[in-house]
Amino acid sequence: MSKSTLEIQLKTLPNAPGVYQYFDAEGIILYVGKAKNLKKRVNSYFTKKHENGKTKVLVKKINRIKHIVVATETDALLLENNLIKKYKPRYNVMLKDDKSYPWICIKKERFPRVFQTRRLLKDGSEYFGPYTSVKTVYTLLDLIRGLYPLRNCKYDLAEEKIKAGKYKVCLEYHLGNCKGACEGLETEAEYNENIKAIRDILKGNFKDSLLQFKNQMKQFSIEMHFEDAQKIKEKIEILENYQAKSTIVNPKISNVDVFSIVSDESYAYVNFLQLSFGSIIRSHTLELKKKLEETDNDLLVLAITEIRQRFNSTSKEIYVPFKLDLGEDIKVTIPKLGDKKHILDLSIRNAKYYRMDRFKQIKITDPDRHVNRIMAQMKVDLRLSDEPRHIECFDNSNIQGTNPVAACVVFKKGKPSKKDYRHFNIKTVVGPDDFASMEEVVFRRYKRLQEEKQSLPQLIIIDGGKGQLSSALKSIDKLNLRHEITVIGIAKRLEELFYPDDPIPLYLDKKSETLKIIQRLRNEAHRFSIDHHRNRRSKNALTTELETISGIGEKTMIDLIKHFKSAKRVSYAKLDELEDVVGISRAEKIYNYYNKS
Repeated sequence: MSKSTLEIQLKTLPNAPGVYQYFDAEGIILYVGKAKNLKKRVNSYFTKKHENGKTKVLVKKINRIKHIVVATETDALLLENNLIKKYKPRYNVMLKDDKSYPWICIKKERFPRVFQTRRLLKDGSEYFGPYTSVKTVYTLLDLIRGLYPLRNCKYDLAEEKIKAGKYKVCLEYHLGNCKGACEGLETEAEYNENIKAIRDILKGNFKDSLLQFKNQMKQFSIEMHFEDAQKIKEKIEILENYQAKSTIVNPKISNVDVFSIVSDESYAYVNFLQLSFGSIIRSHTLELKKKLEETDNDLLVLAITEIRQRFNSTSKEIYVPFKLDLGEDIKVTIPKLGDKKHILDLSIRNAKYYRMDRFKQIKITDPDRHVNRIMAQMKVDLRLSDEPRHIECFDNSNIQGTNPVAACVVFKKGKPSKKDYRHFNIKTVVGPDDFASMEEVVFRRYKRLQEEKQSLPQLIIIDGGKGQLSSALKSIDKLNLRHEITVIGIAKRLEELFYPDDPIPLYLDKKSETLKIIQRLRNEAHRFSIDHHRNRRSKNALTTELETISGIGEKTMIDLIKHFKSAKRVSYAKLDELEDVVGISRAEKIYNYYNKS
């Protein structure tokens, strides 16, 4: 299709809600999207300047546009969801249609069975679920079987077959797990009362069952059937214990879906909680891989549509952290305080924990993805033009104004590269001048990298505030590296990040991974610098002590240090070890000096 034909398509799009599809020159579908106003939304792709590289590539590939007009925004949401799952376009967030979740079935038959299944049959049976955990299903079934005696045989308990005496009670009857409906020992009405109570429990309503059991217990007590009363009491305790574990908020909050989202540069995590009578009856977290420039709003709308379809939710009200447009059929609530806010916070916490768990798993199973995610996040957080895969951090040390030194530590792909660490003894600065010292070491470091044609870092971090940063920038400017390397300073007190020519510091979230990596760099540089400073002071102190020994000159000291590696080891050396290096006469002088006490 020619460019002019595409332009005509753009001009003739309707101002109505609908779904649009982008195709390339070969007719392969690239992207599916929804819009309140098709004309405005689709045209924005071709008129707006896109920062995201993938979006630019997508727009270049678009050869043909197809659109479907629908009556409402809700219809657009559902149609978009179905088309994405059907065609799996390359530039869309992928939605996995998990059809293997377990359900609890109340079979449509005389004396219904209650059991777990993964197959949904259109036979009139009732299905509760799906449940994201088989453990939850087993817990519920154990609870039900502990409260209500039900049959688990597959007999056709038609009335005429029971009257004909076709069946005999089995072991389950003798164990007290079944009341013998197969021999007519239990009426259908009595059995269906239990099924009604089970249906309420599966919906999260425990109130009627508890009331019924309490009335039974009182009646047994009045009639002095204390053993039966005790059995009912145990059932009440089981039910109350389960209810206590599942009830989170006010029982008046019922038939509500709760959604929250936590995202980073590459992925989003949407948590879903379903409430019934104040109990959480379902929890699920969906991971979405971003493809273009999707906002949290876009992703949450997409996820809500998918999750509600997947779990067959008919709730008329949802709680979300920010305003969303989901059509007229659903009431959207943004809780600010109270029980509703409490349950939304719980959903957010679940999303964050899921994200953390995924990070830990990915770090082990797919370290490259872990590194790529952190690098992408640092690029955004620190407003960089490139991902900081090579970072260097500088720190000065001149405790008590003596032996001024500096250290440079290197992180590659977010991890220490200790073979690239460097120490610097300050050469041109007299006295404790941190600013001049920083200027010297930064110049020496990058002058050498330039001369040796080694790779330069994308980011330099200076341990210090504006003064230290300005000193480092003088050297960067002398070497004409200002446009190749980003240089920032980090102040110790409030962890402010200072940028060149920007009087307002940047404050990162205290829990952000970007800040944690910067803090780790700063702490590592500080440790490395202090260690070097301590070694210099120690060496100088002991070297001075060697000089005080009568008959020991500079050449002897150099020989000793070369052999023993440090002046401290000289002080601990045995006489015969010293003799091997400097001869018997001087060895005795040194040995006697250190061992005279």
